[in-house]
Amino acid sequence: MEISVEPWKKLVIHEVIEYKFDDWVKQIAFSTRSSGGAIPTMQWTNGIVFSPSNFPTTNATVEEQLKGILHWSSVSFAIKEKFEKQIVKENATINLVDVSVNEIFKELAISLKSKSKFTNPESGNGQ
Repeated sequence: MEISVEPWKKLVIHEVIEYKFDDWVKQIAFSTRSSGGAIPTMQWTNGIVFSPSNFPTTNATVEEQLKGILHWSSVSFAIKEKFEKQIVKENATINLVDVSVNEIFKELAISLKSKSKFTNPESGNGQ
């Protein structure tokens, strides 16, 4: 038996949406209260909190995946240098999961940080 591990070759993100961390938490808290609420979970790696949106699984997306290409319709993110397991704000709880062991997410964090409008510490990024 042959076992083959073939890493992803490319991640294509079709829209990048950046928030100030505190603003994003307020928006999520409001949405959670409005929808009756489960506890939302966001992913964290190397100073970035993010939430990807995938395309639905179709023949076209599977075909791309078999070529090693992932497509995300969008990724929302904010700068959050310090990891915390849980954020409680605006009467809402948000869980963070440290996904730093994932190589794709590490590279994503580097790319998003380099494009951030809020990496300047004086910009009020909500740490």
